[in-house]
Amino acid sequence: QVQVVESGGGWVQDGGSLSLSCATSGSIFTMVAMGWYRQSPGKERELVATVNAGHGTTYADSVQGRFTISRLNAKNTVYLQMNSLKPEDTAVYFCNARGYSDYHTSFDAWGQGTVVTVSS
Repeated sequence: QVQVVESGGGWVQDGGSLSLSCATSGSIFTMVAMGWYRQSPGKERELVATVNAGHGTTYADSVQGRFTISRLNAKNTVYLQMNSLKPEDTAVYFCNARGYSDYHTSFDAWGQGTVVTVSS
């Protein structure tokens, strides 16, 4: 069993910054990748950014250049620094962790989400 907990959501004005954190715990033998996804009313959940075990990163085109994902491997923790926030960034942000609990058991765990609201 792997637990994922997000924190750092809040309310900011257009152009502001916010930093999100994601902490994991439980039976983690090796972490393959971690990432952030978001979902706003009337839209499906979408990928925001991911980071793999080798610290390689991917970003959605909509956040490229504004958001930065980073990972602290020793604690299986991931962060999302969000700058130049726009109202369209408003959403519930979810943290995802994928890996293996042992040699033959994989996991794909999600947090409960943290709300980010950007006002105009």
